[in-house]
Amino acid sequence: MYQKIRQVFCPYLKQKVIFNSKGFRHLIYKSGHIKRDEKTQLFRIKLLPLAYRLLQVTTTVQEEDFYRSSLEVKEHGKRLKRIKKIYYYGFIAIIDGWKIKVIVKKIGNGQYFFWSIIPNWMTNRKRDQGKRYLNFTGDMERD
Repeated sequence: MYQKIRQVFCPYLKQKVIFNSKGFRHLIYKSGHIKRDEKTQLFRIKLLPLAYRLLQVTTTVQEEDFYRSSLEVKEHGKRLKRIKKIYYYGFIAIIDGWKIKVIVKKIGNGQYFFWSIIPNWMTNRKRDQGKRYLNFTGDMERD
C-alpha cells in the first residue's frame, strides 16, 4: 500500500509530499530504532489512505516546529557531519470519522516527505473517554 502512494501535491505547502522509505521506517520504528508494537504498526499503515487524502486537500497547518541537528550527509563522495534545520508540519482533520494528525518533515532545503500519522488522540477527556487509541507522546520526531 505504501509503495503505491509515492507522492501527493499539498495545497498548503504548494509542493509535492513524497512517501519515501524514511516515512515508512518511522511507521515501523520509533526514533532510536525502537520497534513499535505490531498492532500500532498495522493500525497506522491501515490509515495511510486518510493521510493521502488529508494532504491532498489541506490548505492550513495546525502545528509547525523546527530545530537544528547534526546529521551525516554525503558531499563530494565523503560522509560529513553538518548542522541542518529540520522542519515539521502537523496537519489535523477528521476524515471518515477518524481524527488524525499527519506529520510532514523537511530536512534543510530537501523535499517534503511524509513522516507519520497519529490517530484519534484525546482532546476532551469527558467526550473522548474510551474512544481513543493512545500511541503517541506529543513529540513529532518520535511519533
